[in-house]
Parts: sequence; structure tokens; C-alpha cells
Amino acid sequence: MKRKKNVRLTGAIALISAVAVSLTGCGGRDDDSSGGARGASTGITDTTVTLGVTTPLSGATAGPGTCTVAGLKAYFGAVNAKGGVKFGDGKTRKVEIKAQDDAYDPQKAKSNYDQLKGSVFAMTSGLGTPTNRAYREAAIADKVPQVLVMTGDPIFSDTKESPEQLGFVPTYVNEGEAFGKLLAASGQDHKVAILSQNDDYGQGYVEGFKKGVEGASNISIVKELTYEATDTSVDAQITQLAGTHADVVFNAMSITPLAIASLQKAQQLNWKPSWFLPSNTSSPKAILEPGKAMAYPGVYSVSFAKAPQSPAFAGDEDVKTFLSDLKQYADYPDMPAFPHCMWSYMVGATLDQAFQKMKEPTREGFMKSLRDIKDFTAPLMLEGTSVDTTVDGQPAVSSVVVQKYNGTGYATVENFG
Repeated sequence: MKRKKNVRLTGAIALISAVAVSLTGCGGRDDDSSGGARGASTGITDTTVTLGVTTPLSGATAGPGTCTVAGLKAYFGAVNAKGGVKFGDGKTRKVEIKAQDDAYDPQKAKSNYDQLKGSVFAMTSGLGTPTNRAYREAAIADKVPQVLVMTGDPIFSDTKESPEQLGFVPTYVNEGEAFGKLLAASGQDHKVAILSQNDDYGQGYVEGFKKGVEGASNISIVKELTYEATDTSVDAQITQLAGTHADVVFNAMSITPLAIASLQKAQQLNWKPSWFLPSNTSSPKAILEPGKAMAYPGVYSVSFAKAPQSPAFAGDEDVKTFLSDLKQYADYPDMPAFPHCMWSYMVGATLDQAFQKMKEPTREGFMKSLRDIKDFTAPLMLEGTSVDTTVDGQPAVSSVVVQKYNGTGYATVENFG
């Protein structure tokens, strides 16, 4: 009998030990391997949260790509200097940023993501439709948030298909439609020539423009041509379009050198239509000045951010704070040549809002609070625009204003011409 009792006792101890090991194993999976609190997601501890960025820091799009990191560093550098962000769970954390160069190459972007995913809480701010798409499916599978990225591709704002993703800038369709509506409302007859990038980026802009002029009898599209993002020249396309004698060019282009070359080539051909340029390739300093844009009757774009180089905002407090933070915390001493510097600063402010509302240090909690931001006027936002993450199918910013280049910056317009 004693022997049987001992067997039962030994079995009971073994069972208890097995349960203890099992519970310890579960606790290990809940803990963040980088030293976070129990239940925390990867990339967040009681004192820090780490964000990942893959963006072009070299190559033809290095200018705007560098800005996507600079604005983010400027915003959180200033916040960290004051102690950090007070999260909704009561803990104050500093924000760390890990940025890697993808040179606007989708394969490099995917490789960067693979390297970053094991140590970051979320991916954010990176520039480019093909580059963000390159690791989108992997991020969905890994349940790593890919949010407030710099692409107008609407796929990133579909909450059903991509519950852990969200775009920041207005969709390409939003931008194209805004210009189309302005042109249609002019009441004058216009012939439009279209040059677009042969991918989702270009197609989105063209789709939006056509939607904006739909039913407008005063607008006729006389020719449509495309180019590849890898092309080094679009002289042939501009020459063909010039032959139409169109008085408006809708130029859905994302490559800075090609945008400059387009403006220059049309002048060489003595073809001087009005131009529409996307928000990310309409920089006065980096594109319009070298392209001699004042030779044209009008160059238009859309925006939602104050332009620091514009005299209208020289004394603006938001702008002065932004420029100071950019120089001090991002080592970016020059006047920003691209709007992406301002956009990523706004991304920082939007992330800050989400962090403040997070009740738990988890990616699930983060996405819940991020998708609950409405009517937030981030620093540098133009009047009439705001951050709203609650609308399914729309990015964080969907409102834009059309502006016309005046030689130094842009001024908001209500009428075309």
C-alpha cells in the first residue's frame, strides 16, 4: 500500500511540475524578448517603443525619402528631450527610430522589413507605392502594423483587407479628382494631355482626374502616354504630347529628375501649357525652380501642409518650431525642399496621439487607438484639412486644397486660370 501511495504522490508531483512548465512557457511567449513587460508586443518595453522605417535614402528619390525620416526624428527628438510620450497605460516611453535605405527598390524594402520586424513595434513613414507593397503581405501575416506610410495607394486604407495597415497621405484618386473638379469648374474649354507612371501610382491619379472631369463637356483628353519608373528620360513622350497643342498637362510622375526634365523639355519645344503635378513631386525649390516653372501660365498641385519656404508662413509658430526641431534633432539644417519633411513630422504627431490613448502595450491596442483619431489638427496642417483615421477606405489625411505656384511657394486657389 505504501508503495502505491508513493507512486500516486510521484505522479501528482510530476503533473504539477508539467503544469508549471506549461504556464512558464506561456508566460515566455507573452513576454517581449527584448525585455518588455509581460504581455507586451515586440518592440515596446516599459521605457521605450521602437519604430521601423524603410525608405529611399539614396538614388533618384533620396530627397523626399530622407525627409520621411527627418520629420519623424525631428518630432520625436523634441518629445524625447522633454521626457517622452505618456502612454495610455500610465508609462512614459521614449521613441526610438530604426531607418534603413531601400533606394526605392521593392526587393530591398522587403529585405529591410525582414531585418527590422523582429525588433520594432510598427513600421511607419516610408515612401513609395512599390516599396510599401513589397512587404505588405508579409506584414499582414506577421501582424506587424504598417501605418501612416507615404503612399496614396488606397489598398493600405482598406480596414477589412488590411486591419493593421493605414496610409497617411491622400490617395492618388483624391488628388487627381481635386484637380479635375477645379478644371471642370472653370467653365472654359481645355484640352488635356496626360503623362503617367505605368503602375498603381500613375493609374490612381489618372482615375481620380477622370472622375473629377466626368460629365464636363468643356474638358477633352487629347492624348495619354505612360513611362516606367525605371526610365531615365521622358523626352519622347513630352515631344509627342506637345504635338497635341494641349493647354493643360496632367503629369502623374513620382521621379524628381524626370519631373524637372519634363518641365524643361516642354519649354525647349516652345510648348507652354498649364501643369498639374502630384503633391510629392511639386517642390518649389527642388523641382519648380530648376524646371523654370514660372515660364508656364500656371503650375498647380494639392497640399495639406504649410510650406516653410512660403513667405505666407514665415512667421507661423508651427513652422518656426518645426524648423528648429528639424535642425536640432534630425541634423537637417536646410530649408526642406520636399513636403515629406512636413508630412513625417505630422506622422509623428499622429502616432503621439495614438500612443497617448493606448491602454495596453500591444499592437492590437495601438491599432485600436490609432483608428480612433478624428478631427485632429496636426502641427503644420493647412486650414480646412485634418487627420481622421475613422473612415474606412480613406487614409489618415483625405482632405486637400488646390494651390498655384507663385514663384516662391504656393497660394490656395478657388478657380483655375
